[in-house]
Amino acid sequence: MDASQARAWLYAVADVIAAQAEQLTRLDAAIGDSDHGVNMNRGFTAVRQALAAAPADGVRGVFTLAGSTLVSRVGGASGPLFGSALRALGKALPEEGDADTAELAQGLRAGLDAVCKLGGAAPGDKTIVDAYAPAVDAFELAAQAHSGDRDGGLAAAARAAADAAQQGMRDTIPLQARRGRASYLGERSVGHQDPGATSTWLIFQALAETVSARP
Repeated sequence: MDASQARAWLYAVADVIAAQAEQLTRLDAAIGDSDHGVNMNRGFTAVRQALAAAPADGVRGVFTLAGSTLVSRVGGASGPLFGSALRALGKALPEEGDADTAELAQGLRAGLDAVCKLGGAAPGDKTIVDAYAPAVDAFELAAQAHSGDRDGGLAAAARAAADAAQQGMRDTIPLQARRGRASYLGERSVGHQDPGATSTWLIFQALAETVSARP
């Protein structure tokens, strides 16, 4: 992945988050503060603006700038969590130039570790981790299996991650929340799809579409 591809991914995320902001907020209204869509849209709009104003930089710089922007511009839980994930992803990549698929897998794993450390969540808690963790696992496996592909396995890994994130998102529906504001509802949180897991799927889906569209 090069810097232009990283930017294209984040711009695609900004587009899909804007398009789905109302739906994300409806999901959050059922078990949270009703502000997830608004916060995510504000955050990724700021990311788009920050990247557009920044000079051309390596892929590491793109992700660290995006992460820092989310942390500084979005309150609540979503800004720090998604921002920390992107910042950790960037810091795990080479200081200059591009990142190959294996390095990107390491970066995504670092992002997941940052989210788990910051939020204290584990799989099954009905959080973004329930989509993020299976996505990273699937990305790593597909990256290894398709390392001989012309693109180093990036497209196959991204598609596998998006599919796994989608299943993880759906799997949050029967779960009882154990972290965040939804946990206050106890058993009443069962039967609702987690909004953070939904945003996580949208982010990985945007990655899959971005890298598959690249000639």
